[in-house]
Amino acid sequence: MAQKTSDIRDTDVIVVGAGFAGMYALHKFRGLGLRTQVLEAGNDVGGTWYWNRYPGARCDVPSVEYSYSFDKDLEQEWDWTEIMAAQPEILEYANHVADRFELRKDIQFQTRVDSAVFDENSNRWTVVTESGQTYTGRFCVMATGCLSVPNTPRIDGQDNFAGSVYHTGNWPEGGVDFSDAAVGIIGTGSSGIQSIPVIAEQAKHLTVFQRTPNYTMPAANAPLKTEFLRQAKENYSAIRAEQRASQVGIVGYGFGFGGAENVVPTQEIKQTTPAERQRLVEEEGFLAIRRYADVALDEEANELACEMYRDQVKRVIKDPATAQALMPRDYPMGCKRPVIDTNYYETFNRDNVTLVDLRQGGIEEITEAGVRTAKGDYTFDVLVYATGFDAMTGALGKIDIRGRENRALTEYWKAGPRTYLGLQVAGFPNLFTVTGPGSPSVLSNMIVSIEQHIDWIARCISDLDQRGAQTIEATTEAEDEWIAHVNDVAQNTMFTAKSCNSWYLGANIPGKPRIFMPYVGGVGVYREKCDEVARNGYQGFELSA
Repeated sequence: MAQKTSDIRDTDVIVVGAGFAGMYALHKFRGLGLRTQVLEAGNDVGGTWYWNRYPGARCDVPSVEYSYSFDKDLEQEWDWTEIMAAQPEILEYANHVADRFELRKDIQFQTRVDSAVFDENSNRWTVVTESGQTYTGRFCVMATGCLSVPNTPRIDGQDNFAGSVYHTGNWPEGGVDFSDAAVGIIGTGSSGIQSIPVIAEQAKHLTVFQRTPNYTMPAANAPLKTEFLRQAKENYSAIRAEQRASQVGIVGYGFGFGGAENVVPTQEIKQTTPAERQRLVEEEGFLAIRRYADVALDEEANELACEMYRDQVKRVIKDPATAQALMPRDYPMGCKRPVIDTNYYETFNRDNVTLVDLRQGGIEEITEAGVRTAKGDYTFDVLVYATGFDAMTGALGKIDIRGRENRALTEYWKAGPRTYLGLQVAGFPNLFTVTGPGSPSVLSNMIVSIEQHIDWIARCISDLDQRGAQTIEATTEAEDEWIAHVNDVAQNTMFTAKSCNSWYLGANIPGKPRIFMPYVGGVGVYREKCDEVARNGYQGFELSA
């Protein structure tokens, strides 16, 4: 039976996702007088910070910099409490923004999008939810997040485990009580590194299953002083200007380990002596490595930094065998997103923590009682998957997105994601991807990159209306040129080293094409390129009446 016209909700812009990108998009588009409908799968706003409630979840960007810049009053009225805010405080901030700007009245919660299809006759998008609700709009903005689809590995016997099972990317709202429980956790990426110390403090015993040891740096977190907050608020305009022109959208304002000099390193490790490096490690520990600029580009320099790092691991870990197992050796420092921690290595000195090095014998199956590896069985009451996300493209792949000639985005991206500027895909008019592949995105302060993308999209829509154009669409040629540029910039960095297998490349997802997805040219450089495209009449796009 055909759907009644009255059941179809028509609007100007459909935004998918109510995280920081979706919230700002709604506010910005409202300001342009555009009817905007946001569709959100969760029960409330917050996106990443709504779903990632696992113990120890914390941002790796200074809190005064991890905040919206679009409203001066908002900047002045919000007081952060820590150098790097924890998940509850960031979610509280998101809720404050939603309340302050009355965003929820245009957000449909508990609404997961099933499909988004472009109608070439009407030049409009039709979005259908899993519950059957239909929305139509001239524009569709995918604010679905880069880390929003949890990755649960397929392991034989997963359904057999008799205890409780959790994933760090989909944690219960009420939290989990690990008191007197034997806990097993699989994964030592960012969520594992942050949650392991907290779980270890609560659990009777914690067994950590590690496939690949990670490089991690201490957060050096601390409460923010009143005087510091006052100074930050007085200097917000300057801080924001520096962020937008910087490499990663961070200028180091308020970092516990010093300041901007540690965000943009200037020294070269190859120009130092072993004695100098040893002294620096003794003085600064893991953070000493941040001083060297050549580590990210030179393999010899990188290995020197890796040795500095391994020496510090040996200093912290009491048991030599455990220390050896925790030392990364098979890939360069910097090929994966940096991880910050609080007492991660120190946790392995606890009597109630056991490390299982899966390189010595992998997981064979999940049993009713726990985990069976090639080396033996492990029994526990609770199993935690800290196995990350289908990053960058996972959420878009979950939606049946179809452009011209009914072409599916998943088919077009079969060999890997293709975009122009990370903003649009050829053959998908009026569809925008916020912080999509091909943009700085996960290599940056996400809020800085989100605001830049939404501002650009808003300007684009206004310009289209002034020109009398109905659609904007990236050309295949521009897409090809941009992809080539993204790849060229990434070459000769540790991100694309032969031994690097990161989620930046999709390496954590079986069968996913190995394509380096973010843009490493820098936030400031990228911003200028996007602005130049707009100034030149949206060069690389086709506009149609």
